[in-house]
Amino acid sequence: MAERRLRVGVLMGGRSGEHEVSLQSARSVLANLNPDKYEVTQIGITHDGLWLVGENVLEALLADDVTALQEAVLLPEPTRQSLYGIVAQGGQQVLSELTGLDVIFPVLHGTFGEDGTLQGLLELADLAYVGAGVLGSALGMDKGVFKDVMRANGIPVLESVVALCSEIEQDMPQVIQQAEKLAAYPLFVKPANLGSSVGITKCWNRSDLTEGLLEAMRYDRRVLIERGIEAREIEVSVMGNDDPMVSVPGEILPSREFYSYESKYIDGTSGLLIPAPLPPEIIQRVQEYALKAYRAIDCAGMARVDFLLDKNHQGRAGEGLYLGELNTIPGFTQISMYPKLWEASGLSYTALLDKLVELAVSRKAQRDRLVRRYRRED
Repeated sequence: MAERRLRVGVLMGGRSGEHEVSLQSARSVLANLNPDKYEVTQIGITHDGLWLVGENVLEALLADDVTALQEAVLLPEPTRQSLYGIVAQGGQQVLSELTGLDVIFPVLHGTFGEDGTLQGLLELADLAYVGAGVLGSALGMDKGVFKDVMRANGIPVLESVVALCSEIEQDMPQVIQQAEKLAAYPLFVKPANLGSSVGITKCWNRSDLTEGLLEAMRYDRRVLIERGIEAREIEVSVMGNDDPMVSVPGEILPSREFYSYESKYIDGTSGLLIPAPLPPEIIQRVQEYALKAYRAIDCAGMARVDFLLDKNHQGRAGEGLYLGELNTIPGFTQISMYPKLWEASGLSYTALLDKLVELAVSRKAQRDRLVRRYRRED
């Protein structure tokens, strides 16, 4: 008797400024999931947060025409590990079971997908899912708190300060003064909880800084201001649960002033050097810091870890190397660094997806062994 295929729900889209990036990643994931191993259900989430299923969900979202799709819902309790459709019946809306689910593969970047909120829902539903848990997702997503955790673990990061949007609105001059005390220009301004370079501004003067703060606060209630350096951009991929492994490093050659949203996803003009031309001691330090950061936030499944290597202060022992970010749901397009680095390390895109699903199932089995009810032993 043939073994039943795993029922995998691929989540895409989402309520985030990275909605369109998610769709690009989902296209590649869907094209490379082995149909002999997986029964795949496409689950789309609109900009407004509506969950939808049906034929060709990805294409419907890309075309911005979801009229032929059906509303769906995942219940946050552990006895019904199924996806339900919402149907009209007798003048009411009722739930109708569509399919059981074994594993959720979230291809959701940014808010409400990568920040721990979705992971909390999946924990309540008692489903296996690819990627980090609630804690690792939340810590990886919040740039300000993440940097504090890195500093506490002796991992070098650039000087930074976090400002609330309410502080910017009430006293912009004070926020600017605080930022200018941090370091000389250039400064980078970023939404604290977003990725894919959305909302990021490189600021060369006070006017740029003002505009950058206003831009970043459109996307999050907290804004990170960080010292800018002339740097090489180095990335590594990490995969695993309790015993993670790390890929060879790669280097980004930005076509613009920095690795912007446009150069990542629109014009595709940035170059990639894989493996990165680095001395062995720098490669070792990058890989060590990546694994240390991964463990420090209790990450699981996968992450891409980004570094900055100061062009003007590169020491052979790692001086001038700074950890920038850890992305718990990295880009999965065919040109994204995460799969490309694993390919260069000997793991094909399809084999990578297989491994990530295996890790999700293994982590769920580990959770299932935990005791959920205390019984006093007399």
